[in-house]
This record gives sequence, C-alpha cells and structure tokens, in this order.
Amino acid sequence: MEVVSDLSDGMSGRINYMSASFFEFHHILCKTENAVQHPVFGHLTLPQNPANEPVPCIIACHGSRGWREHHETHMKNWLDAGFAVFKIHSFDSRKINSIVEDQMMVTHAMMISDAFQALNILCTHPLIDSSKIAVTGWSLGGTVALYSAWLPIAEKLSPTGNRFAAHLPFYPAAHMRPEEPRWSNSPILIMHGEIDDYTPLQLVKGLEENLQRTDANIELVVFPEAHHSFDSLEETHWLEKAIRLDHRTVEIDLEGNMSGEIEPGERIPLNEPAQRFAAFQRVQNIGAHAGGQQYAREESQSRSIEFFSRVL
Repeated sequence: MEVVSDLSDGMSGRINYMSASFFEFHHILCKTENAVQHPVFGHLTLPQNPANEPVPCIIACHGSRGWREHHETHMKNWLDAGFAVFKIHSFDSRKINSIVEDQMMVTHAMMISDAFQALNILCTHPLIDSSKIAVTGWSLGGTVALYSAWLPIAEKLSPTGNRFAAHLPFYPAAHMRPEEPRWSNSPILIMHGEIDDYTPLQLVKGLEENLQRTDANIELVVFPEAHHSFDSLEETHWLEKAIRLDHRTVEIDLEGNMSGEIEPGERIPLNEPAQRFAAFQRVQNIGAHAGGQQYAREESQSRSIEFFSRVL
C-alpha cells in the first residue's frame, strides 16, 4: 500500500495518506507529539466535465454507522454540480464497521485528524483549487465539519496554514464548549432536525449563540418535525442501543483540558478514555430515533448544492 504526501501528479481514486488516532481534542491540543501515526484512505472523484481551471473540492466524513446510501446521493449531486469530492474512510481504515453502540472505537478527534490531513494533501493537487476546499459530514462526521472551524484545532493539525473554505455539518454533536473563542470566518451552515433526540438541537442552538460573539460566520437551518438522519431513505426507527447526548456539555479550558458537569455542582475530567467511559457508565443515555423525512431530505439536498455553489 503506497502512502502519499503529495498529489502533484494529479492522481484520483483511492488515496492512502498518513493521519493519527487522537482520542480526544485534549490530545490534539496538548499531546500532539504522542499521537500514533498510521495510514488512512479516501477516494477522490473529479467531476466528469471539469472546467479548464482547478475545481473546488468537498471533503466528506461519514457518521457513526459508516457510509450510507443517502450520503452517496449528496455526493453525486455535488459531483454533478462540478465539485470534486474526497470521501474519507475513517472506519474502514481502522477496521471498524460502526460505533453506534461504542463511541470510543473511532472518535471525532481521530476523524478530524483524517479531514485535516486530507486537506493538506489535496492542496497539492493541480486540478483542485486549494483556496476552495470545504468539509462536510453527517452526525459524527458533522461534528468534524463543525469543530474543524475552531482555530486552535486547525492550527495544531495544519500548522502550515491550510484552512477549510466552508463547513457543512448535518445534524452534528455540538456538545463541546471551548473557552478559547477563536473561530474561522469561513461560512458554516448547519442543517438539523427539530426533534432530533440523538444529537439534540438544543446543543446546536447553544453553540450558535456562543459563536455569535466570535468571528464565526454561522447559519442554522432547522427542519420541522425531523429526526436525526432526516436525509436518509430509511423509515424513522428506534436505535435501541445508540449512545446519545442530552443537554450536558463538555468544556474545553484555555489549557486544552476537557471536563463536564455530570450532576449539578459535580464536574469531572473528560480527557482520557477511562474518564469518558466512566461518564458513559454514569449517564447511561441509551436509545434514539433516526430516519428520513421527504421534505427535509429534498430540501437539504438542494440547500447543500446552493451553499457550496455560493461560497466556493
């Protein structure tokens, strides 16, 4: 398996590149040098009728169940609209199928590393406009698309200065509250379901309110009566063992330490795997709805094309 760090030869298809498996944002911020480096892979697809100049590119990150049919629909739409798409296989690269029932096997910190390292190598591709590379994702991947706009993470993972030109998170977990208020001013469009009980809308609205006091350029679209995975073709169903979020948030202080209020007046550290596992055991937030809604599915597809066409 050939691992590349430069795409100046213009290759497409499967691309193997180096990333790292950070457990939490704490490790990206405070322990970058300790990260386990290893190869991951993605697939780069260029539009069939590209322009005579470099094209914008969309880096796509899957959710907790891996790649699904509705993700493919979005990506086909973007290709048809003239965008290149780089589809990251964060689970397959780590020999994992799903983390619905175990959110510790592959984390948002691991996947955000995959996304930034993809950005860094795609910036060397002669057919891609390095100033017009966006990131998108669904659920877990939506968390990546959202927090990749937080500059302390971007500066650690891309110290050369490469940044995403736009961020499109679908129903992200928006539970982290960084004390450091530095955010990219690249456009962020969040699409979320009104009655999402997996990654609740309440958390997104809370983060949106915080970001309005920063340089962030954020817009939130809420689909009425829509659940998690509103763009899916699946009927709404109950994921009995899914680990979900509630109203509680995770704070990230100026030193990069993470903590959460597990009970009123009781704050616990959340930097390390054992600490997060202990929090899961105490909270026991299990079970959530997921499933598509025709209006939200169709509207999110058209809005995503409009967003990327406007900002890239």
